[in-house]
Amino acid sequence: MDMAASRASRKAARRLIPFLILCFFIAFLDRVNVGFAALTMNKELGLTAEMFGFGVGIFFFGYFIFEVPSNLILERVGARRWIARIMISWGVIAASFAFVSSISAIFQSFGFSFFDNARTFYLMRFIFGAAEAGFAPGITLYLTYWFTADERARWIGVYFTGNPLALVIGGPISGLILDTFDGSMGLGGWQWLFIIEGVPSVLVGLWALRHLTDKPIEAAWLEPDERIALQARIDHERKSREAIRHYKLGEALTNPRLLGLASSTSGFSVGYMA
Repeated sequence: MDMAASRASRKAARRLIPFLILCFFIAFLDRVNVGFAALTMNKELGLTAEMFGFGVGIFFFGYFIFEVPSNLILERVGARRWIARIMISWGVIAASFAFVSSISAIFQSFGFSFFDNARTFYLMRFIFGAAEAGFAPGITLYLTYWFTADERARWIGVYFTGNPLALVIGGPISGLILDTFDGSMGLGGWQWLFIIEGVPSVLVGLWALRHLTDKPIEAAWLEPDERIALQARIDHERKSREAIRHYKLGEALTNPRLLGLASSTSGFSVGYMA
């Protein structure tokens, strides 16, 4: 049975990890392309540097608020459908940033004069964060359904290569879109940037519905003995984890290890985003 589980784990890695790297690549590309769009978008929308900075930052409020609820829903409805939902919704919202001024005009036509271009941009960034919330932790949770702890350490490291790939490849792609499509069909290059880089999220989200499988026991692409063996291995590890002491929220938030990790991650993020 152990050999069958090992074969199944290798097959799962070959099938799932490249696809998840692609998902992370697209997610990060959509998250950072606003910085490239700002080169011309800010002037057209009348955004000051302070307005733009606030709009970029408010994304993380939506992400923070809905991150845990998103993972709870993933556990309930299944990773396949929920990861697909996240990607499709954020792709649609990412593309809709091309039409901030039009959306603002619609709000105002209904009497919501409060929503000028800047406030519409803020609202959309918040919704964008809420839509993407739970993606990264959701993928981590999803990997616990397929790989044991020692395997996950390796595959999560491989999965995170989607981040530097987005930075290395995404910059030249974004610059090419800005230069090539500026003025096409009456839209600015920054508008095409949002549209062109938003569409792949929707397409990959639809692909996820067919490609991902919630649990090993449901995987038609594994042999019957492999499904049973891998599911048994994962279930055994999960039962072992349940026997470990769980911290209450207050205990967790004051745990020195957690605070140390949070501080180092926050410091990295501040320097990275700067």
